[in-house]
Amino acid sequence: MNTTVKRLFKIFSTTPAGAGFVVLGCVVGLMAAGLVTAQSPEKTTFLVIYRPGPGWLQGKPASEQPLREHGRYMLSLYEKGFIKFAGPFTDDKGGALVLEVASESEAQALVAEDPAVKSSVFIQEIHPWQLVPWEKYVKKK
Repeated sequence: MNTTVKRLFKIFSTTPAGAGFVVLGCVVGLMAAGLVTAQSPEKTTFLVIYRPGPGWLQGKPASEQPLREHGRYMLSLYEKGFIKFAGPFTDDKGGALVLEVASESEAQALVAEDPAVKSSVFIQEIHPWQLVPWEKYVKKK
């Protein structure tokens, strides 16, 4: 639960019944407006690095590798909100993606289901990654 909802529920639980219903109405209204959610699970960011594996066709560029199903799988993960950004390395030596998921085990499970990993075209590294919000450190002129 996010902080706003927690505060409102705390108020609700410590106020007389009539006032509590007013607070409950506020929570429902904020949720309906999309300003708060009842549950906002913490997500962890992971950097996934793909490198050519034993199934990589030697001497062939990425465009000639058996990666069609991998591309479809990446698109499905993006559509589900797991992938924030991804793409191939321009030197034909693999690629990378950034996942936002609940846990490292979820990240590992998603990557393990990748057809390119299953067929050993890619081997993967998965690293928890803390992004630095650099914008907040930039001095405004």
